[in-house]
Amino acid sequence: MLYLVPTPIGNLKDITLRALDVLKEVDLILAEDTRTSSHLLNHYRINKPLSPYHQHNEHKVLHHLVSQLLEGKKMAVVTDAGTPGISDPAFLLVRECIKAGIRVECLPGATAFVPALVNSGIPANRFCFEGFLPLKKGRQSLLKQLALEERTLVFYESPMRLVKTLEEFITHFGEDRLCSVSRELTKMFEENKRGTLGEVAAWFRERTVKGEIVIIVKGKE
Repeated sequence: MLYLVPTPIGNLKDITLRALDVLKEVDLILAEDTRTSSHLLNHYRINKPLSPYHQHNEHKVLHHLVSQLLEGKKMAVVTDAGTPGISDPAFLLVRECIKAGIRVECLPGATAFVPALVNSGIPANRFCFEGFLPLKKGRQSLLKQLALEERTLVFYESPMRLVKTLEEFITHFGEDRLCSVSRELTKMFEENKRGTLGEVAAWFRERTVKGEIVIIVKGKE
């Protein structure tokens, strides 16, 4: 059995009772960063073996993990924050488990883009999740395509690239397109800045930004 277990995106109380039960029951927890996951597990007094599983080693350890699962081990995959597989490692292992006939179960739970989308004030009935944009190759051509997208657009971004990305959005989408930038969701200094792309970009140009960021952009009229 392989469990995909969402973990809090900030506030440690945002974890389900079922997730805690699963983490207590499995034989091994696969963690994107064992230091980050140790903090969560120690908080809830969960003492289980941790093994690193991230984008730099997932190909290398894949078949070994599948072999252990076939032998009867129960494992849980967690990431630093949110649901495994959403802009985080998990897809390769899930695919191989399905091929091998291993049962895979994903628990419901925290994902950063959902609260950011719902509290943006921008239509959430139809949306397009893009996650992190390519850093170089294909970035501009993708933005040209997305400029015509009528559904609400959802992006992840780092603090150091936020202003540059907003400026690129202004170039391709126009400065009057509505948007919302959410950072530090569920934490003490949570911020949701809403307005046009021009207004929001101007706001963040004057500030030092920290924390995980979700950008919501209204689709083309």
